[in-house]
Amino acid sequence: MTDFGGALKNLTLHQDYVLGIIGVPFDEKSSHLRGAAGGPAAIRRVSSSKTYNADTELEVDLAEETILVDLGDVDTSGDVDKTFAGIEKTVSEVVKRGAIPILLGGDHSITYPAVKGLSRHFKHLDLLHLDAHPDLYEDLYGDRWSHACPMARILEDSLVDRLVQVGQRSFTPQQRKLAGKHGVKTIEAWNLTDDLLLEFKNPLYISLDLDVFDPAFAPGVSHHEPGGLSPRQVFNLIHRLKATITGFDLVELNPERDVSDITAALGFKLLKEIAGRAIKPAS
Repeated sequence: MTDFGGALKNLTLHQDYVLGIIGVPFDEKSSHLRGAAGGPAAIRRVSSSKTYNADTELEVDLAEETILVDLGDVDTSGDVDKTFAGIEKTVSEVVKRGAIPILLGGDHSITYPAVKGLSRHFKHLDLLHLDAHPDLYEDLYGDRWSHACPMARILEDSLVDRLVQVGQRSFTPQQRKLAGKHGVKTIEAWNLTDDLLLEFKNPLYISLDLDVFDPAFAPGVSHHEPGGLSPRQVFNLIHRLKATITGFDLVELNPERDVSDITAALGFKLLKEIAGRAIKPAS
Protein backbone atom coordinates (compact mmCIF):
# COMPACT_ATOMS: atom_id res chain seq x y z
CA MET A 1 0.00 0.00 0.00
CA THR A 2 1.54 3.29 -1.12
CA ASP A 3 0.59 5.93 1.44
CA PHE A 4 3.92 7.28 2.69
CA GLY A 5 3.49 6.06 6.24
CA GLY A 6 -0.10 7.27 6.35
CA ALA A 7 0.88 10.87 5.55
CA LEU A 8 -0.42 10.90 1.98
CA LYS A 9 -3.49 13.01 1.29
CA ASN A 10 -5.89 12.80 -1.65
CA LEU A 11 -4.91 15.47 -4.18
CA THR A 12 -8.51 15.94 -5.34
CA LEU A 13 -9.45 16.89 -1.78
CA HIS A 14 -6.35 18.94 -0.99
CA GLN A 15 -5.51 21.31 -3.82
CA ASP A 16 -3.64 23.59 -1.41
CA TYR A 17 -0.90 21.11 -0.57
CA VAL A 18 2.43 21.85 1.11
CA LEU A 19 4.61 18.98 -0.14
CA GLY A 20 4.27 17.54 -3.64
CA ILE A 21 5.96 14.27 -4.59
CA ILE A 22 7.10 14.04 -8.22
CA GLY A 23 8.36 10.75 -9.65
CA VAL A 24 10.98 10.90 -12.41
CA PRO A 25 11.48 7.34 -13.74
CA PHE A 26 14.45 8.25 -15.93
CA ASP A 27 17.90 6.70 -16.25
CA GLU A 28 18.94 7.40 -19.83
CA LYS A 29 21.90 9.47 -18.65
CA SER A 30 23.38 6.76 -16.44
CA SER A 31 26.98 6.08 -17.40
CA HIS A 32 27.27 2.57 -16.00
CA LEU A 33 24.14 0.57 -15.13
CA ARG A 34 20.53 1.28 -15.96
CA GLY A 35 17.86 0.65 -13.36
CA ALA A 36 17.43 3.96 -11.56
CA ALA A 37 14.22 4.54 -13.51
CA GLY A 38 12.67 2.06 -11.08
CA GLY A 39 13.53 4.26 -8.09
CA PRO A 40 10.24 6.15 -7.70
CA ALA A 41 8.18 2.96 -7.79
CA ALA A 42 10.48 1.29 -5.25
CA ILE A 43 10.17 4.10 -2.70
CA ARG A 44 6.43 4.24 -3.17
CA ARG A 45 6.20 0.47 -2.73
CA VAL A 46 7.99 0.40 0.63
CA SER A 47 6.10 3.38 2.06
CA SER A 48 3.17 1.45 3.50
CA SER A 49 1.77 2.53 6.87
CA LYS A 50 1.58 -1.16 7.67
CA THR A 51 5.35 -0.93 8.10
CA TYR A 52 6.08 2.74 8.84
CA ASN A 53 4.35 5.70 10.46
CA ALA A 54 4.22 9.36 9.50
CA ASP A 55 6.28 10.67 12.42
CA THR A 56 9.83 11.92 12.05
CA GLU A 57 12.66 11.74 14.57
CA LEU A 58 12.19 15.44 15.33
CA GLU A 59 8.56 14.64 16.27
CA VAL A 60 6.97 16.17 13.20
CA ASP A 61 3.78 14.31 12.33
CA LEU A 62 3.55 14.48 8.55
CA ALA A 63 -0.03 13.21 8.65
CA GLU A 64 -1.26 15.97 10.96
CA GLU A 65 1.09 18.92 10.55
CA THR A 66 1.22 19.27 6.77
CA ILE A 67 -0.40 18.20 3.51
CA LEU A 68 1.61 15.73 1.46
CA VAL A 69 0.34 14.66 -1.97
CA ASP A 70 1.66 12.48 -4.77
CA LEU A 71 1.61 14.28 -8.13
CA GLY A 72 2.52 11.16 -10.11
CA ASP A 73 5.36 10.84 -12.59
CA VAL A 74 6.85 13.19 -15.13
CA ASP A 75 6.38 11.83 -18.65
CA THR A 76 9.79 10.43 -19.60
CA SER A 77 8.68 8.61 -22.74
CA GLY A 78 10.05 11.18 -25.16
CA ASP A 79 13.57 12.42 -25.85
CA VAL A 80 15.85 13.89 -23.21
CA ASP A 81 14.99 17.50 -24.07
CA LYS A 82 11.30 16.78 -23.60
CA THR A 83 11.92 14.99 -20.30
CA PHE A 84 14.08 17.78 -18.92
CA ALA A 85 11.52 20.39 -20.01
CA GLY A 86 8.81 18.38 -18.28
CA ILE A 87 10.81 18.23 -15.05
CA GLU A 88 11.51 21.96 -15.12
CA LYS A 89 7.87 22.81 -15.82
CA THR A 90 6.47 20.48 -13.15
CA VAL A 91 8.84 21.77 -10.48
CA SER A 92 8.07 25.36 -11.44
CA GLU A 93 4.32 24.75 -11.20
CA VAL A 94 4.65 23.25 -7.72
CA VAL A 95 6.78 26.15 -6.49
CA LYS A 96 4.37 28.65 -8.06
CA ARG A 97 1.63 27.17 -5.82
CA GLY A 98 3.78 27.90 -2.79
CA ALA A 99 4.55 24.21 -2.24
CA ILE A 100 7.76 22.22 -1.85
CA PRO A 101 8.64 19.76 -4.66
CA ILE A 102 10.04 16.36 -3.67
CA LEU A 103 11.58 14.57 -6.64
CA LEU A 104 12.13 10.82 -6.63
CA GLY A 105 14.63 9.79 -9.29
CA GLY A 106 15.85 8.60 -11.53
CA ASP A 107 19.50 9.24 -12.27
CA HIS A 108 21.23 12.39 -11.10
CA SER A 109 20.87 14.25 -14.39
CA ILE A 110 17.34 15.21 -13.28
CA THR A 111 18.70 17.68 -10.71
CA TYR A 112 19.74 20.20 -13.37
CA PRO A 113 16.23 20.78 -14.79
CA ALA A 114 14.78 20.63 -11.27
CA VAL A 115 17.02 23.49 -10.13
CA LYS A 116 16.18 25.37 -13.32
CA GLY A 117 12.51 25.09 -12.36
CA LEU A 118 13.18 26.53 -8.91
CA SER A 119 15.38 29.29 -10.30
CA ARG A 120 12.37 30.70 -12.15
CA HIS A 121 10.99 31.76 -8.77
CA PHE A 122 14.07 32.37 -6.60
CA LYS A 123 16.54 35.06 -7.57
CA HIS A 124 18.94 33.68 -4.98
CA LEU A 125 19.19 29.96 -4.30
CA ASP A 126 21.63 27.70 -2.46
CA LEU A 127 22.27 24.02 -3.12
CA LEU A 128 23.33 21.25 -0.74
CA HIS A 129 24.62 18.22 -2.64
CA LEU A 130 25.20 14.91 -0.85
CA ASP A 131 26.94 12.38 -3.06
CA ALA A 132 29.89 10.03 -3.39
CA HIS A 133 30.79 11.94 -6.55
CA PRO A 134 31.12 15.69 -7.19
CA ASP A 135 29.24 15.45 -10.53
CA LEU A 136 31.38 18.28 -11.86
CA TYR A 137 32.55 16.75 -15.13
CA GLU A 138 32.44 19.16 -18.05
CA ASP A 139 31.26 16.12 -19.96
CA LEU A 140 31.47 12.36 -19.54
CA TYR A 141 32.18 10.31 -22.65
CA GLY A 142 31.21 13.36 -24.68
CA ASP A 143 27.85 13.81 -22.94
CA ARG A 144 27.34 17.17 -21.20
CA TRP A 145 23.98 16.02 -19.79
CA SER A 146 25.31 12.86 -18.13
CA HIS A 147 24.39 12.10 -14.54
CA ALA A 148 28.05 12.91 -13.81
CA CYS A 149 27.61 16.53 -14.95
CA PRO A 150 24.55 18.21 -13.33
CA MET A 151 26.52 20.33 -10.86
CA ALA A 152 28.74 21.60 -13.67
CA ARG A 153 25.67 22.65 -15.66
CA ILE A 154 24.10 24.32 -12.61
CA LEU A 155 27.25 26.34 -11.95
CA GLU A 156 27.71 27.12 -15.63
CA ASP A 157 24.22 28.63 -15.77
CA SER A 158 24.69 30.50 -12.46
CA LEU A 159 21.51 28.91 -11.08
CA VAL A 160 22.73 28.95 -7.46
CA ASP A 161 24.65 31.42 -5.34
CA ARG A 162 26.30 28.78 -3.19
CA LEU A 163 27.00 25.09 -3.65
CA VAL A 164 28.01 22.94 -0.67
CA GLN A 165 28.98 19.33 -1.34
CA VAL A 166 29.13 16.63 1.34
CA GLY A 167 30.36 13.04 1.28
CA GLN A 168 32.49 13.00 -1.89
CA ARG A 169 35.27 10.44 -2.23
CA SER A 170 36.09 10.35 -5.93
CA PHE A 171 37.36 13.77 -7.06
CA THR A 172 39.38 14.07 -10.25
CA PRO A 173 41.81 16.98 -10.79
CA GLN A 174 39.47 18.40 -13.44
CA GLN A 175 36.53 18.43 -11.04
CA ARG A 176 38.56 19.87 -8.18
CA LYS A 177 39.70 22.69 -10.46
CA LEU A 178 36.10 23.50 -11.41
CA ALA A 179 35.04 23.43 -7.76
CA GLY A 180 37.79 25.89 -6.90
CA LYS A 181 36.87 28.16 -9.78
CA HIS A 182 33.29 28.49 -8.53
CA GLY A 183 34.06 28.62 -4.81
CA VAL A 184 32.34 25.32 -4.05
CA LYS A 185 32.59 24.28 -0.40
CA THR A 186 33.37 20.57 -0.20
CA ILE A 187 33.27 18.41 2.92
CA GLU A 188 34.61 15.08 1.74
CA ALA A 189 33.69 11.81 3.45
CA TRP A 190 37.01 11.52 5.26
CA ASN A 191 36.59 15.01 6.73
CA LEU A 192 32.95 14.77 7.87
CA THR A 193 32.31 15.05 11.60
CA ASP A 194 29.16 13.80 13.29
CA ASP A 195 28.36 17.26 14.64
CA LEU A 196 28.44 19.14 11.31
CA LEU A 197 26.11 22.13 11.32
CA LEU A 198 25.39 23.83 8.01
CA GLU A 199 23.61 27.16 7.67
CA PHE A 200 22.29 28.72 4.46
CA LYS A 201 21.04 32.28 4.07
CA ASN A 202 19.23 31.74 0.76
CA PRO A 203 16.37 29.33 0.03
CA LEU A 204 17.89 25.85 -0.15
CA TYR A 205 17.51 22.95 -2.56
CA ILE A 206 18.88 19.58 -1.42
CA SER A 207 20.04 16.94 -3.88
CA LEU A 208 20.81 13.59 -2.28
CA ASP A 209 22.37 10.78 -4.27
CA LEU A 210 21.92 7.52 -2.35
CA ASP A 211 25.46 6.47 -3.19
CA VAL A 212 26.63 9.04 -0.64
CA PHE A 213 26.12 6.18 1.81
CA ASP A 214 28.57 3.37 2.20
CA PRO A 215 27.37 0.43 0.07
CA ALA A 216 26.95 -1.58 3.27
CA PHE A 217 24.00 0.67 4.12
CA ALA A 218 22.73 1.31 0.58
CA PRO A 219 23.56 -1.48 -1.87
CA GLY A 220 20.75 -0.49 -4.22
CA VAL A 221 22.73 2.02 -6.29
CA SER A 222 24.49 1.68 -9.63
CA HIS A 223 27.87 2.95 -8.42
CA HIS A 224 29.22 1.33 -5.25
CA GLU A 225 31.82 3.64 -3.74
CA PRO A 226 33.24 2.20 -0.48
CA GLY A 227 34.10 4.43 2.44
CA GLY A 228 30.83 6.32 2.48
CA LEU A 229 28.61 7.86 5.10
CA SER A 230 26.30 6.17 7.56
CA PRO A 231 22.57 6.96 7.64
CA ARG A 232 23.00 8.38 11.15
CA GLN A 233 25.59 10.89 9.94
CA VAL A 234 23.21 12.14 7.25
CA PHE A 235 20.17 12.23 9.55
CA ASN A 236 22.18 14.25 12.08
CA LEU A 237 23.22 16.68 9.34
CA ILE A 238 19.60 17.12 8.22
CA HIS A 239 18.31 17.55 11.76
CA ARG A 240 20.87 20.28 12.50
CA LEU A 241 20.41 22.04 9.18
CA LYS A 242 19.58 25.73 9.45
CA ALA A 243 17.89 26.67 6.20
CA THR A 244 14.60 27.29 4.46
CA ILE A 245 14.20 24.20 2.31
CA THR A 246 12.41 24.92 -0.95
CA GLY A 247 12.71 21.49 -2.53
CA PHE A 248 14.77 18.32 -2.64
CA ASP A 249 15.47 15.22 -4.64
CA LEU A 250 16.47 11.64 -3.85
CA VAL A 251 18.24 10.07 -6.81
CA GLU A 252 20.14 7.03 -8.09
CA LEU A 253 18.15 4.33 -6.28
CA ASN A 254 18.56 1.22 -8.41
CA PRO A 255 16.13 -1.42 -7.08
CA GLU A 256 17.66 -4.05 -9.34
CA ARG A 257 20.72 -4.01 -7.07
CA ASP A 258 18.88 -3.58 -3.78
CA VAL A 259 18.78 -6.21 -1.03
CA SER A 260 15.47 -6.75 0.77
CA ASP A 261 14.45 -3.17 -0.14
CA ILE A 262 16.82 -1.72 2.46
CA THR A 263 17.99 1.11 0.17
CA ALA A 264 14.41 1.93 -0.81
CA ALA A 265 13.46 1.99 2.87
CA LEU A 266 16.37 4.34 3.54
CA GLY A 267 15.10 6.55 0.72
CA PHE A 268 11.67 6.73 2.33
CA LYS A 269 13.19 7.50 5.73
CA LEU A 270 15.18 10.34 4.16
CA LEU A 271 12.04 11.68 2.51
CA LYS A 272 10.32 11.83 5.90
CA GLU A 273 13.22 13.45 7.74
CA ILE A 274 13.94 16.10 5.08
CA ALA A 275 10.22 16.85 4.69
CA GLY A 276 9.90 17.23 8.45
CA ARG A 277 12.81 19.65 8.56
CA ALA A 278 11.36 21.56 5.59
CA ILE A 279 8.03 22.26 7.30
CA LYS A 280 9.59 22.90 10.70
CA PRO A 281 12.96 24.63 10.22
CA ALA A 282 15.51 24.64 13.03
CA SER A 283 15.25 27.70 15.24
